[in-house]
Amino acid sequence: MASNTSKTARASVRAGEAKGGALSVLGEFKYIIPLNNGKHAYVRNLTNGKTVHLSTSSDAFVEEIRVLAGAGHATKIRAELVALNTAHPGHGWDATEKRLAEAGIFEG
Repeated sequence: MASNTSKTARASVRAGEAKGGALSVLGEFKYIIPLNNGKHAYVRNLTNGKTVHLSTSSDAFVEEIRVLAGAGHATKIRAELVALNTAHPGHGWDATEKRLAEAGIFEG
């Protein structure tokens, strides 16, 4: 009987198992994937497994980051924002970080 899983998918799973599975990938997990010169972003939520497309100036973006920060990911998110600002200085990531800090996301 033929498998319903594609050859590529099976190879990908085997490659993941060879590297130790999902735990080895967590160090490289990116929470914020920039879009549209920093005006929008995909926010990957490790706590619920969902990725949402949000405007970085929206309240929904702040709340999504607040959920992640509340789950203990604030330091990593802040480091990502600093790295995004360094890599793309004209995209407003410094302003996004400042807005999140002013909202109390990175405290405590």
